[in-house]
Amino acid sequence: MNNPSIKFLLLWLAVGFGMNAFAEEDPLQFVKSTADQVLAEVLDRKEELEADPRKIYALVEQVVLPRFDFLRMSRLVLGKYWRRANTQQREAFTREFRELLIRTYATALLNYSGQEIVYLPLRAGKNPKDVTVNTQVREAGAPPVPVDYRLHLSGAGWKVYDVSIDTISLVSNYRSSFASQIRRYKLDGLITKLNSLNEKGR
Repeated sequence: MNNPSIKFLLLWLAVGFGMNAFAEEDPLQFVKSTADQVLAEVLDRKEELEADPRKIYALVEQVVLPRFDFLRMSRLVLGKYWRRANTQQREAFTREFRELLIRTYATALLNYSGQEIVYLPLRAGKNPKDVTVNTQVREAGAPPVPVDYRLHLSGAGWKVYDVSIDTISLVSNYRSSFASQIRRYKLDGLITKLNSLNEKGR
């Protein structure tokens, strides 16, 4: 499956470590505070986490889930196929897609080595409850990589539902990849394939 670079996937998933206290912050501060917090912790515990990767899986599963709108992400990724799916298929896909992202994140997070994240001024849009936070990932000897987060304000605070890495949308990228899989194997076949990938990562 054609995925964005997992090297930068960890940077947007890192915002998942925000607690409820961050729900009252503006979205830019939400992203900055939570990303800075978790990436600093990863660097501080790097030796420990590399020695026992299971600790990072447990940490991710405990704190990431509440900070992402996986249901909305799943709906956007499947597009027209979501509308055609029954309740059981929707639940199964959301569960497997969520685990795929979490497993990818946990693996990538171990490779974080202190790249600088620059936060750009927030640009106000028409809908104050749906915003984009623009950042750049900078590493010595390489051009900056834009990483743009899309968030919406729900009853539980700000939640991330998409990210663009160097102009490539995570949702759009998976939607294209999964659509080809669905055309070939049907939705149930895609769910089975995701489940198989997740089983290998457990």
